[in-house]
Amino acid sequence: MDIKITKTTQPKAKPDGNNLSFGSVFTDHMLLIDYEEGQGWKDARIIPYQDICLNPAACVLHYGVEVFEGMKAYNTPDGRLLLFRPEANARRLNSSGERLLIPELPVETFMKGLKALVALDREWVPTRPDQSLYIRPFTFATEAHLGVSRSHSYTFCIILSPVGAYYPEGLDPVKIFVEDDFSRSVKGGTGYIKCGGNYAGSLAAQYKAKQYGYSQVLWLDGAEKKYIDEVGTMNVMFVIGDEVLTPELTGTILPGITRDSVLTLLRDWGVKTTERRIPLNELLDAAKKGRLREAFGVGTAAVISPIGEFNISGERFRVGNGGIGLLSQKIYNVLTDIQWGRAEDKYGWTVEIK
Repeated sequence: MDIKITKTTQPKAKPDGNNLSFGSVFTDHMLLIDYEEGQGWKDARIIPYQDICLNPAACVLHYGVEVFEGMKAYNTPDGRLLLFRPEANARRLNSSGERLLIPELPVETFMKGLKALVALDREWVPTRPDQSLYIRPFTFATEAHLGVSRSHSYTFCIILSPVGAYYPEGLDPVKIFVEDDFSRSVKGGTGYIKCGGNYAGSLAAQYKAKQYGYSQVLWLDGAEKKYIDEVGTMNVMFVIGDEVLTPELTGTILPGITRDSVLTLLRDWGVKTTERRIPLNELLDAAKKGRLREAFGVGTAAVISPIGEFNISGERFRVGNGGIGLLSQKIYNVLTDIQWGRAEDKYGWTVEIK
């Protein structure tokens, strides 16, 4: 598919990198590709960043027919520009879309558009340590129809945003509030895909946690409220004794690309890793006995987010010594060294933008 490129005639001032927040500044251009039933994906174009015009009856506005991804581009010390596992994001976007009956976007089309857009706006990629270009691909239903049914038209879009660290605390451990009232997902639902509704439904619990002075929510399973699912918008891992535990993929949590990368690293290092259902009581018992050595969230935005404390029904439990663990720090260092091109990528995870 050919991509028509229309460059902006009014380039925006680029941020200087000081106090660069997450997802508030956007680059000069955006990618759009349309879909029409019977015609397929068409009209791929890169245009100046601008508002999207939608019919007030568009399906996305009324029924939330939308899926998205999150990924990053990194400037390396030797001047290269790298993406991290972009094909995995393309495949997961299609997996999410399948659940909402959104037509598959060919991976090669995704990659061609992505590379062209990032190459065009490459001067927006920050060069300071721990800063990167956040990439947000998303697909939404555009058909103007007030009926709960499959849409016949869609738009795929990619926007770019230079970002600093996701959490102002950096790698300082965060405090987590265990949510035992609201539910994030249940088996058979949409918990395993990246759709806007999952995140909209999490806002009340997130707000509640912040009212109590906590940075994130630890979600329990929606059916029994007994088993651990995710932490905030990330997958979660626990170091209990000499073993790393993480909830298994049973259809209620996102199959995180960072999660998969971390598990690959741990297994290569000979660390015992187990994917299974983790009862909350098991976590509490490990914390009380001093066996819960580390806990951390893993995801694209933060990479690693160490957890220093849990609040469970008003009772506080400290993780390890309350500071970042040795394994958490090692994972962060090795993974970010690969992403920023500071270390050899023996896994073939990075893709260079020419």
